[in-house]
Amino acid sequence: MSGDLGGRQADLLRQAGEALARMDAPGALLLLDQADAIGPTHNGVLNRSVALRLQGDFIGSLRMIDRALSMQPYDFIALLAKGALLEKIGQGKAAVEVYRNALKIAPPRDRCPPAVLKQLDYASEFVQTHALALRDHMRAEVAALRGDVDPETLDRFDEGLEIYAGLKSAPKQEPILLNYPRLPAIPFYDRALFPWLGELEAATDMIQGELKTLLETDLHRFAPYIQYAPEAPVNQWAELNHSPKWTSVFLWKDGAKQEEVCARCPGTAALLESLPLARQDGFAPTAVFSALQPHTHIPAHTGSANVRLLCHLPLILPGPARFRVGNTVRDWKMGQAWVFDDTIEHEAWNDADALRVILIIDLWNPYLAESEKALITAMMQAQRRFMAQ
Repeated sequence: MSGDLGGRQADLLRQAGEALARMDAPGALLLLDQADAIGPTHNGVLNRSVALRLQGDFIGSLRMIDRALSMQPYDFIALLAKGALLEKIGQGKAAVEVYRNALKIAPPRDRCPPAVLKQLDYASEFVQTHALALRDHMRAEVAALRGDVDPETLDRFDEGLEIYAGLKSAPKQEPILLNYPRLPAIPFYDRALFPWLGELEAATDMIQGELKTLLETDLHRFAPYIQYAPEAPVNQWAELNHSPKWTSVFLWKDGAKQEEVCARCPGTAALLESLPLARQDGFAPTAVFSALQPHTHIPAHTGSANVRLLCHLPLILPGPARFRVGNTVRDWKMGQAWVFDDTIEHEAWNDADALRVILIIDLWNPYLAESEKALITAMMQAQRRFMAQ
């Protein structure tokens, strides 16, 4: 296209846009016909869609939007317009998927003008409303089958139903260090896989007693759990970095026994020695008293490696305290331990008015063979030596 023709076409498209701003659809279409005679353009097709919509020709307008998307499939504004047109012609369910795709590729909100933000918010609300309606419909349809299902299975089914409806995302492992293949993404593991949990729970009173003494005589040992260097990006940890809101004292740290602390908690140390903890020189076990101040939130994060799981035993629970792994939220209960996959996004809240303390220990993932554990340990140690060279 010559420069003169290109300039002429640009001028016609500008005039067509001005006509649309005046709500002059027929005038805009005449100008667009002239511009199209020079050559089709994405903006010209979009403007023609707007003109046809102003005239009430929603089918024709939708046809033009599809043509524009064939030229630029990732035009999220065109996708928003398509969703609105599908609504206009009574195809709300088809609009949901179009809106969902537009939301996936939309730019960050701080780069969107107010009018576009309004459209995005509308699309998000429309998708959410549809998902809630679909969830309620499916729940009603399967209600008669729920009575014979055990609570644990029913809980998993309900999560699956909400994932299918589009209200939740499936939990996924996002380890920082090692993502070992073919291990299941299970937020909270079945207690039956850890028959020694009862022994740990039965020792709650003894561990509490030693913790109480530690808090009274060695409070200085509780150091901030999050300690980033000044030059490191803190991301979600800004509030808790070097903060007394979340502190800890280690009995074992990265496989090294903390002799002074264990000497002050001999019963706890002996019990931990007897349990099948993950044991990897330089990496595990880790055993730590984790203290969270009142009304403090530990933000969502993930752990280092899915070959290990974490066990929590609550020791001080002054009031309500919650814990989320993936889509599952549980309340800690005194005397009840649980095992979870910390490479799935998780977060914690102490909603009480006083300090909350739990014992955290790490374990091997039960779906690993004994010989595999030795291989994994050797592999990780080899990586460390390589990086130190």
